[in-house]
Amino acid sequence: MMYWYGNGMSGWGYALMTVSMVLFWALVILGVVALIRYLTRVPQPPDSASAQRPTPEQVLAERLAHGEIDEQEYRNRLAALRGYPPSTGGS
Repeated sequence: MMYWYGNGMSGWGYALMTVSMVLFWALVILGVVALIRYLTRVPQPPDSASAQRPTPEQVLAERLAHGEIDEQEYRNRLAALRGYPPSTGGS
């Protein structure tokens, strides 16, 4: 039977068919692996800097900055957090 390309497939036709089938199956396997990895991934926690809780000293400094406590109370509480005896004297 005669086709457009002659009497039959030449060596180049078989080589092209072999390469295309290898590429096809490689893409199929790669797609399946990528899908499995996507579906079984463990969600990552948000950025550690934004998810980190403020330290007690930072909370105390924020309260001072907002005017919730005065400077003497800030120093007393900071000393208590750090394990020092609170100062009872004035400035």
